[in-house]
Amino acid sequence: MSTNRTARLAARPHGMVTRDLFTFADEAVPEPGEGEFLVKLEMYSIDPAMRGWINEGRSYVPPVGIGEVMRSIAGGIVVKSNHPGFAEGDAVTGILGVQTYAVSDGLGVSKVDLSAASMDDWLGGLGMPGLTAYFGLLEVCKPKEGDIVVVSAASGAVGSIVGQIAKLKGCRAVGIAGGPEKCSYLTDELGFDAAVDYKQDGLFKALRAACPDGIDVYFENVGGEIGDTVLAQMNPFGRIAVCGLISAYNATQAPDGPKNFRSILVNRLNVRGFIVFDFLSQYPEGIKQLGEWNKAGKLKLRQDVREGGVDAYPETLNLLFTGGNNGKLVLKA
Repeated sequence: MSTNRTARLAARPHGMVTRDLFTFADEAVPEPGEGEFLVKLEMYSIDPAMRGWINEGRSYVPPVGIGEVMRSIAGGIVVKSNHPGFAEGDAVTGILGVQTYAVSDGLGVSKVDLSAASMDDWLGGLGMPGLTAYFGLLEVCKPKEGDIVVVSAASGAVGSIVGQIAKLKGCRAVGIAGGPEKCSYLTDELGFDAAVDYKQDGLFKALRAACPDGIDVYFENVGGEIGDTVLAQMNPFGRIAVCGLISAYNATQAPDGPKNFRSILVNRLNVRGFIVFDFLSQYPEGIKQLGEWNKAGKLKLRQDVREGGVDAYPETLNLLFTGGNNGKLVLKA
């Protein structure tokens, strides 16, 4: 008989995620009630936000509770349904958790077309990361043709899409990434105009060389030294979308900075923090446009799909913070 393998939060983290923060168990497969359906999960999206979700404290969503299944956007197939809007065999994605089976009432769950793209694409560039890039760049930063757009963590799930959209909008796209392989990927495969390796000495000079006319738009995914370096080179009336601050997610004390906060005043910068849920009502627009660009070959998507199932979750999550992934990180169930 099938069982439901689950990863449940057992303790709050201090620093990097460790395996003992979770308990793993085989449980009974849940039964869907009236107006619900059961999904057999195939893949879990592994995202930096997960690290914040297990902290105890105020954030944009309540933290995962001790004893609760780890929160995760995941994709799978409906295997039993008592819901009029979802039928057996439907492919879906949504916040379904790190487990083998999930029951849902449909809230926050979307059907996806596996004939148009693979499940990992729907969890990556055509899913939440793609929508984050789309709305963060176009709605928050509002780039104009000819703008110089810089994005940190540029080879990652969100950053890689940000740079490609910037190019589609007639901007100069400059990515910041770690290591020559990732930088080459940005310029040679994704069409970025330039890439800066933050692991090399002389980040300020390298960024200045890539952006001799300054920076009009910055899509912030990292914070820390990288964010300060960009702040120092922003043009007057530049726009900054703060999407993530991954450099501090595992910090055990508050970060020192930003040190160049004065640049916001001197250059009259427009800085806005956002999360993709801010644009929930506009999702259909974003999904439609991303799908059209993908179908036309104007978007290149790369997922880093890992094996190991539920039990490999902690180690897979940590790849995001060590630079061990290449592209959108996905864990197969």
